[in-house]
Amino acid sequence: MEPLSFQEYICSLDTATLPRILRICSGVYFQGSVYEISGNECCLSTGDLLKVVAVALQKVICEDTETGQTMELPPTFKGEQGYPVPARTQWVPSSQARPLQPPWAQPHCPTGLFQPAPAPGPYPTLRGLFLKGTGQRGLTLHQALGQWDRQPQPLLCPAIGPRALLLHPVYEVHATMHLRRDMVKIPSTLEVDVEDVTEAAQHIHFARPLLLSEVLGMEAALPALAEILEGPAGPAVFESAWVPRLRRGQRLQLHGRSHAWRVLASAPRSGRHFLLSSTYQGRFRQRPRQFKGVRELVAGLRPGRPLRVVVTQDCEGQGEDVPPLCTGDRLEARGLQGNGPSTRLLCHRHGGEEEEEGEGEELLLPLDLGGGFVEEACDSKKYGLAELLEQQPLPCEVRVVAPDPGLERDALGALPALRLEARLDQPFLVGSFCEEPEEGFEIPPRWLDLSLQLSEGPVHPPAPCTRRSRVEELTEAFYYRLLAQLPGSPAPPPPRPPKPAQAGTGPGGRRPSAHGPPVPGPLPMSACPAPPLLPRPALPQPSTPSQYGRRRPPRDAGIDSNSTEHDYETVDDNVQKTIRKMQAIFPF
Repeated sequence: MEPLSFQEYICSLDTATLPRILRICSGVYFQGSVYEISGNECCLSTGDLLKVVAVALQKVICEDTETGQTMELPPTFKGEQGYPVPARTQWVPSSQARPLQPPWAQPHCPTGLFQPAPAPGPYPTLRGLFLKGTGQRGLTLHQALGQWDRQPQPLLCPAIGPRALLLHPVYEVHATMHLRRDMVKIPSTLEVDVEDVTEAAQHIHFARPLLLSEVLGMEAALPALAEILEGPAGPAVFESAWVPRLRRGQRLQLHGRSHAWRVLASAPRSGRHFLLSSTYQGRFRQRPRQFKGVRELVAGLRPGRPLRVVVTQDCEGQGEDVPPLCTGDRLEARGLQGNGPSTRLLCHRHGGEEEEEGEGEELLLPLDLGGGFVEEACDSKKYGLAELLEQQPLPCEVRVVAPDPGLERDALGALPALRLEARLDQPFLVGSFCEEPEEGFEIPPRWLDLSLQLSEGPVHPPAPCTRRSRVEELTEAFYYRLLAQLPGSPAPPPPRPPKPAQAGTGPGGRRPSAHGPPVPGPLPMSACPAPPLLPRPALPQPSTPSQYGRRRPPRDAGIDSNSTEHDYETVDDNVQKTIRKMQAIFPF
């Protein structure tokens, strides 16, 4: 088949023969050019293949053969039945050959149908095609477009006007391309030449890229080899060394879904965040919880389990109803009493180590009471991760007392405390690099998605060891994003950065003077000796209203008048000089 323009080929295409494979020959986009199609960047180069799977009529451009004016018709055009009829000009017969009535007023020409028109110049006529094998008096818009034969034919439509028209349809072509994930939508008016190579290209497979999240649901196709076409987009998730290797061209082995669950953890003092796998072999020991105030004590209560704490910070009482709490007091929180603003926490204060049963003191602590408390725990047992979650509800604080022996360097073993926050059942895929088939990793497709192409080839039979994924350190940005997605747990905001010091200011926000030494800060009262009292000098006191300025401090305060601490008195002196001048000018 000889090359045709894309418009000519699509207009003459029989949709019953789809799909068709086309090859780009030449045109405006010769030697390849990048442009935008339906919001997607696409590149058509000479020799590229398109697989046309669908064609949809977008609009029809009507061209007046006499004036050259154009107008657009929708695909649903039906004349007066379903489309507003354009304004009609007055019909004036110009010769005896022209009928006295316009075409739309003649009974043989319905207003919404097209009729063949005399074909002046090179245009062929369709009168024979219109009248052959049909009993209707015209053709609808789609029927007229179906008679396309490389060139548009002049037609008459009473609903549009008295002059002959040329119909130029514009189609939207849906096609697929090799290694392109989305369907390409191309207008038929694209100025390229194409050639139909369907018969010769039956063996060509148009590979469609897959997302890693899609491969997660294709367990029947795994294990398989894959090649990364586009690396992960967005901010980083893990701080691991294998994540930067997930880039374009990297070949992977995908082995299947991981059955391990995860636990989100954080180190309170160091600000680091981790994701622990259920395969982690380290051992934990519970750490006593710390509470700041009675309200946190209430949040730490668990049904059916008393909470025993020791006071670590003195707290003043509130009248006779709430006695003061002293450091070392042992309390047992038992539950809430009351409703609304009068809600109190019922606690039992133990008297001492040799306290008999029934002794002690019952306290009702208000929820707004401060202080500090630490849980009184004597559990020295070592737990595995799964056993710990069965015994201790989350969140809880623990300490790693035995690092994972399978890890070369367990980052959790050096941390003084670890807060286990939530259990996650996020799906993971087990993968490995082709150059290191024995060392595997577990990747979360929903957090770390990438585009890849499955390829044929042998896969390393045994599943790789995934020791490196037992402890994954998270980036701070992803940790807070993940924490915000957890159900029922409001995420705390990220820590605020320290406020930068203003330029030119010293300690305490003081700005040094431009002339002379800097002003020293105030000394504590205990470091300032009391100056001796001096007799008050006799000074004239002007009778001025107090609203003119601050009252001038007495000079017998015991501070030298030359001290830089009294620079503010210059303002009062100036005000009083101004008052004296006003009194001299305006005597009362």
